[in-house]
This record gives sequence, structure tokens and C-alpha cells, in this order.
Amino acid sequence: MGDPFFHPVSGFDLPRFAGVPTFMRLPHVSLDDPRIKDVQIGLIGTPWDGGTTNRPGPRHGPRQLRDMSTMIRAQNGATQIRPFELVNCADLGDVAPNPAGLEDSMARITAFYDQVTEAGILPMTAGGDHLCSLPILRALAKDAPLGMIHFDSHTDLFHSYFGGTMYTHGTPFRRAIEEELLDPKRVVQIGIRGTTYDSEDRDFAQNVGVRIIPIEEFHARGVDDVMAEAKEIAGHGKTYVSYDIDFVDPAYAPGTGTPEVGGPNSFQAIQVARMLDGVNIVGADLVEVSPPFDTAGATAFLGASIMFEMLCNMAQNLASD
Repeated sequence: MGDPFFHPVSGFDLPRFAGVPTFMRLPHVSLDDPRIKDVQIGLIGTPWDGGTTNRPGPRHGPRQLRDMSTMIRAQNGATQIRPFELVNCADLGDVAPNPAGLEDSMARITAFYDQVTEAGILPMTAGGDHLCSLPILRALAKDAPLGMIHFDSHTDLFHSYFGGTMYTHGTPFRRAIEEELLDPKRVVQIGIRGTTYDSEDRDFAQNVGVRIIPIEEFHARGVDDVMAEAKEIAGHGKTYVSYDIDFVDPAYAPGTGTPEVGGPNSFQAIQVARMLDGVNIVGADLVEVSPPFDTAGATAFLGASIMFEMLCNMAQNLASD
């Protein structure tokens, strides 16, 4: 059953619309709290969108995701997993970014996750734009490159923007491969679609061995087949999971900065996260929820639900070790 301190507040004890919102109604434990030594999975907000090149707003994502995640209950209705009884989970709060400094914000994010990894905690992150993944990977991949399963409508493998800007939400995984944070032969990107300026990002992927599964192939093959290949590519090694909410069709997730039509529906969005079972996940993120474009909160609720599915798999893996 685990330590009751780390169990979420039940809706039978306090209505889900009441109380101070934390991720999934878990206790808030700061990095300097003595109880941090007992945390196994930490949910973290990175409220920063300094890498955004289109519609801004993901800096407000973690707050909205926290609010909507209060709707999450203790048990997975499909798998019956009760993650909060398997391992100790807590809301570790937000990284404090510098809204006027891109490089400083990335350094702050890496420093925060350095402390998280040093404490032996697996991080589950709510973004923020997709550039947040790069400084997180700098902390998680200090010892060796990681594999990655990446759900997105964009590759985020571009070299640069506007003639030399190297750090945007379209470049994090190009930088991560260059910095040897990711092993490109253990990276798979699922759902890529939309119009393009050129094929520079896909050419890079092909040259270094990144597997891209475009949306046309995803729909033609189906979730089961695609996810079986994704898990084969990731293998048994340490793997990061990065989930951009714009992977989902904007009919189901309109609250994001760079939507692309033709994506999966909300059920398929949950399915792919659920089918990460058995993957050696050492960290995961859900990014690019933009509340200014999510007036009804549906995107954030879907995002929180996806986070729960990934959390279930991370908890199951830890409990079985």
C-alpha cells in the first residue's frame, strides 16, 4: 500500500474542485524537505516557453495541468493499476525559470533536475514548450545517452531558426543528439505530419538513424503495431518519453501553439501512452499545453490523463524491480 502520506487526497474526503491543486492531488514535497528521500516519482512543472516560435502560452501549462489533474482518481480503469499504492509519488513544485533569459532558464532547469536525479527520483514533467526537454535531458543523460520514444507532429530536429538561433522548441532533439544525450538509433518519433519548409530535419534523422513514423503510416498500421516497433527500437535500455500534446488532432487538443490536422483522436492518444508498458522509462514529459487556446480545459485534461497513463507504467516498472 505504500506510505499513506504519499497517497492523493480522495474526492470522498474533499471534493475534487476544492483545496489547493497539486498534480493528481498528491502531497507537495520541495527538494529541501526531509521527506524528499522517500519520493520515487516526482511530478514537476516547467512553466517556461522561451523557445516558442508560434503562439505563446505553454508557460501557463503546468498550472492548468495541475488544476485539471485533480480529476484523476486512484486507479487506472483499463489496466487496474493503482500507481500511488505501488510507489511514493509527490508534486515537487515548479522550476523557477528566468522569463527574460533563455540560457539562464535552461541552466536553472538542468540544475533542478540534477537534484532530482541525485535523489534517485524519476521525473514526470509538465511543460512548458518543447525546448524544456533539452535541459532535462542534460541532467538525466550525464552518464550515457538515452533512447527516446517521442510523440509529436513535428520532429524538433531542426538545425536552427532565423539564420542561427540554435535553441527553440523546434531544435531540442537536434541539440540532444549532437550533445550525445540521445542515442539516435534508439530514438523513434511517432505522428510526424504537416506542411514543411524543406526536408532538412528528416534528412538529418535519416543520416543519424532516427526512426520517423509519419502519421500516414501510424493510421495505416494501427496503434498496436506501431507501438510494438517503438518498444523494439527503445529496447531494454534507459529511455526518455517525450509527449507533445500537438501529437493529438486539434479537434481533441486545440490548446497548443502549433497544431497540425490529421492526428490521432483522444482515445488513441491514451492508447499509445498506455502501451509504454515494459519500457525502461527514466523520465517523461508532457509539453506544449497552451491554456490561452484551451478555453474549456479539454486539452489540459487530456494532457493530465496522458501523464497518468505514463505514470502508471513508470510505477509498475519501479515496483517490479
